[in-house]
Amino acid sequence: MLAIGDRVIVETKRGPELATVVTFPKQIPLEKVGELKPVIRKATPEDLEQANEFREKAVQAIDKFVEIASELNLPMKPVSARYTLDGKYLFILFTADGRVDFRELVHQLSSQLKTRVELHQVGPRDEAKLLGGLGPCGRPLCCSIFLNEFSPVSIKMAKEQGLSLDPTKVSGVCGRLLCCLAYEAEYYRSVSEKAPHKGQNVKTSSGEGVVTGINILKETASVEIDKDTIIEVPLDEIIPEEG
Repeated sequence: MLAIGDRVIVETKRGPELATVVTFPKQIPLEKVGELKPVIRKATPEDLEQANEFREKAVQAIDKFVEIASELNLPMKPVSARYTLDGKYLFILFTADGRVDFRELVHQLSSQLKTRVELHQVGPRDEAKLLGGLGPCGRPLCCSIFLNEFSPVSIKMAKEQGLSLDPTKVSGVCGRLLCCLAYEAEYYRSVSEKAPHKGQNVKTSSGEGVVTGINILKETASVEIDKDTIIEVPLDEIIPEEG
């Protein structure tokens, strides 16, 4: 029986690769069985040594990638490189500002490295996910820990949450808007829909007044009853005045 943290050899579309068990064995729907690739066996010390050798060769492959790309005047930046465990396949991820014709680069790399090479272009968010790092919050990047896919994020989400609209203050290390803006967007939106507007006349148990502010997280509104009295009232206890 495999345990979390065990190193195993798995079958992929590119060939055998070294992997790590991250969840306990579990049952899945029968219709999904055909989508899964098999775990061939638990990794041996020899497998780990071989994987380490190819990891070092992958670093050399990145150097060769940079060298050839420079000679061909291709504006490409390598992000990562990985060999299959049998060394027959080299997979390189790279970033570029636009579409790049890298067929000659692949040809030269395959010829010089004596292996099959595949290049795949990724975006800034994918690069951050692969390289990891710390976000503005001081914690490891969400994308490198638990995000399996990137949800659409818009500057409107920052506005609805009362955050700065300065892109430099709501962007992650990838240069794109923070993924976490989407985490509470629906909650802020739902509370905002039932909240009165700032400056709106309302009725409360303490009397009539004017809304001076909304606290989305507490789901309350600040209501000015008179010039010297501002009270905090739960949103569900406020009655907007008609007209």
